[in-house]
Amino acid sequence: MANILEVKHLNKSFGRKPVLHDISFTVQKGRIVGLVGPNGAGKSTIMKTVLGLTDFSNGEILVEGQTVTATKHTSLAYVGALIEYPGIYPFMSGLDHLKLFATGDDQNQRIDEVVTELRMTKYIKRKAKSYSLGMKQKLGIALALVNHPNFVVLDEPMNGLDPESNKDLRNIITNLAKKGTTILISSHILSELEKLVNDVLVIDKGRIVSQSSMRNLMNRGKKYLVIKSADDAKAKNLLMAAGYELADGDDVRILETDAQKLMPILKIYVENDIEILDIQHQQSDLETSLLTLLANDQVTE
Repeated sequence: MANILEVKHLNKSFGRKPVLHDISFTVQKGRIVGLVGPNGAGKSTIMKTVLGLTDFSNGEILVEGQTVTATKHTSLAYVGALIEYPGIYPFMSGLDHLKLFATGDDQNQRIDEVVTELRMTKYIKRKAKSYSLGMKQKLGIALALVNHPNFVVLDEPMNGLDPESNKDLRNIITNLAKKGTTILISSHILSELEKLVNDVLVIDKGRIVSQSSMRNLMNRGKKYLVIKSADDAKAKNLLMAAGYELADGDDVRILETDAQKLMPILKIYVENDIEILDIQHQQSDLETSLLTLLANDQVTE
């Protein structure tokens, strides 16, 4: 599959302080890629640099095979973006903003589509100065999507959105990817990214720590066998006495390893007349997998 974005050996400093260190990664067409990492790791800086909004010390950025710099970014004509906070004119309506940015003969149709998808119809004609944080965020997303870009860069797009709006945005992004649009997205709401992205770029201290599929990253985390019974307290005591490794908490969560098989565990329940109510296999979520990865990262500043 072809790459829509290639970043090669990118370095950037603010004054004498290096902030990006030899950054290299690729983004394939039609994929939803999550850029994650701690606050201050360099996520927004990478996105701004990719979009030609800020210069860099050395390296190379290619979008659709064409070089991007702070002074050369013709290849970004079909790229939509929301970086940090949307730039909104308070005395213009949301509709006026979209009319200002929309291009092409079918702009009215595209405006109607994005307004409907983001459920903005009730307030789109009101002046933006009356908008709540969530409304402004939706307008920023709408501005990024209205021209049907091939590549979309979204920096913390879920800020200020309620759960219903988050779900709407997930559906929009998923549908765009199915049609071939590529999305690079960052968010501190990892539970939302977990439901959405295909691939994950992990950045820490200005360096790419990992680039993998979401599935492979999740598989690095721990897996647990969760057993609910009529007497969990008794079961925990018996299992620990038998040498099993249990996770902290009131429920019975047994770390799955080659040495900790299901049948001997169930035998303990049966021999002690403990009624089993439910058995589940539980895998670490994205947050746990990410924290594990960062904890193992030995890169220092």
